[in-house]
Parts: sequence; C-alpha cells; structure tokens
Amino acid sequence: MNIVRPRLLVLALVLLLAGCGLTRPASRDVQGADTFEDDIRAARTLTESFWTEFFDQQGMTYRPIADFIPYSGSSGPSCGGEPSVPNNAFYCPEGHFIAYDQAWMESLWNDMGDGSVYVIIPHEFGHAVQAQLRTGFELNVQAELQADCYAGGTLAALVGSGSLRAQPGDEDELMTSLEAAGDPTDDWLNPAAHGTAEQRQASFAGGYDDGVGAC
Repeated sequence: MNIVRPRLLVLALVLLLAGCGLTRPASRDVQGADTFEDDIRAARTLTESFWTEFFDQQGMTYRPIADFIPYSGSSGPSCGGEPSVPNNAFYCPEGHFIAYDQAWMESLWNDMGDGSVYVIIPHEFGHAVQAQLRTGFELNVQAELQADCYAGGTLAALVGSGSLRAQPGDEDELMTSLEAAGDPTDDWLNPAAHGTAEQRQASFAGGYDDGVGAC
C-alpha cells in the first residue's frame, strides 16, 4: 500500500449517513507493485516502529511482539488453551505474539486490495499495546473498537511521516475491509462482539483524524 493521506473521516461520515520474525526493510515500490509478502512485512515493521517511537515519547519502553506467525486453517498456535481457527488473525497475550491465517489474509488482499492488511495487522498490534498498557475494559467490543482506533491512528502517523503513500482507491479499500469485518447487529453484551461496520469505520476514522492519543 503506497499510501497520500486518504480522506477517511469524510468517507466514514458519508457511509454513516448512508446507512482485528520478518526483518527485511519494508517495500517502497512507488509503482504499486508490492507483493502480499511485502505488505505483510511493511505492516508489521512500520507499525512496531511507530509504537516504539510513541512509547519512547511517553517515557515508556515498547516491548516488541515475541513472534509473528503465519498459519494455515486450524494449524495455528493455541492461545490460553484455545486452538486457533481458520480465517482469523489474533494477538495472544500469553506468549505476546500475533498469528494470522495466511491464505485467508492473502484472499482479502486479492479481493479487497492491500488496504485490508493495513487494517488487520495494526488492529492486532493495537491489542498488543493494550496488553502493555494494561488497558482494561468491561466489554470486549470496547477493546475491539479501541484497537480499530489505534489502527487508524497508526496509519495516519505513517502517512504523515512519509513512510506510506496512498494510491487512488486506498480509502475505499480500508473502509470496505472494516465493513466486511463488522458485526451484523449491535450486541455489545456478546463477548465476541467487535462492533458494527459503522462503529468500526467511525473508530478507525476517529483514530486517523485525531491520532492514537485520542483513542
């Protein structure tokens, strides 16, 4: 994703009114020819670079994740005694790692564009940050929406620093990814709730507009 600042807040409002071990440098292919592997690597390395700098500015020390694990189907690592599931990406506080179903992630990358990677990976890093800050929420959906906000704030910072540049259509890819990941109903008491499409889009756009400090 060669991200210019997308007009995420404006787009989010339009949508609202209408109805979650790689060490090579991230790719900077200005022709937009980055591979899936390039985008996964860039999303991981740039997100951790951002949080390292942010923590340092706050007088704290960011602890990098212990591992970044691609898996296939149900063959992924367990977390807290729970097995991994297909079509998922998750942060595991026990072990402080992020894992993702590689085929599923690549299918999103192919179908929705590279913006999906720059929503999902920073979202999962948002949970890693919550664990380090020992952020507690009464409801799961609150943690999920904050992670969306963190993802938006991270992306805005990377765009603002010139680490990423946008291509036409990137803003649509980002919002489409969030729409696809939204809950069908507004059931905040569901322990698996992540928020509706509109809530997730608004949280992401809020972070993009105001930064992670506002999340």
